[in-house]
Amino acid sequence: MSKKETTNPKEIRNQNYEFKKMNTSEKFKKKNDKDLPWWVELLFVQIGLPDKLLIKILKAKKTSKEFFKNENKSIIIFLFVITTLAYFYPVIKHAKNKLDCEAIAKNYIIKNKNIIGINNRELKMISTNFCYGGEEIYEIENLKN
Repeated sequence: MSKKETTNPKEIRNQNYEFKKMNTSEKFKKKNDKDLPWWVELLFVQIGLPDKLLIKILKAKKTSKEFFKNENKSIIIFLFVITTLAYFYPVIKHAKNKLDCEAIAKNYIIKNKNIIGINNRELKMISTNFCYGGEEIYEIENLKN
């Protein structure tokens, strides 16, 4: 009679453990053999900047990552507000320039033109017309003649 070959479960476990142990040591070596980032290679290896500066840069990088991770909602709100202000700034500036132009035109009309019989609303209308390129202001001069 022939004996049946039996496998010992302890041997299989030991083989699996040894195999896993070998794999983890290879992974650990790969992690240690990583190349430096290009900016570290350039600034600190080739140029020779001090290592203290590298430590400060890496700490700042770590704290900024944590800050962005923790304050994500606040940053999004801040960027939304800044974008909104940047979007509406040209509109506000244009409106301010038009109001300034109307005030200057109104003062010019009052000082230099004969405005007898023109009420305040008509004066505002004429100054607005002048700022938008109208020539009605010159007709006031013609009425004077």
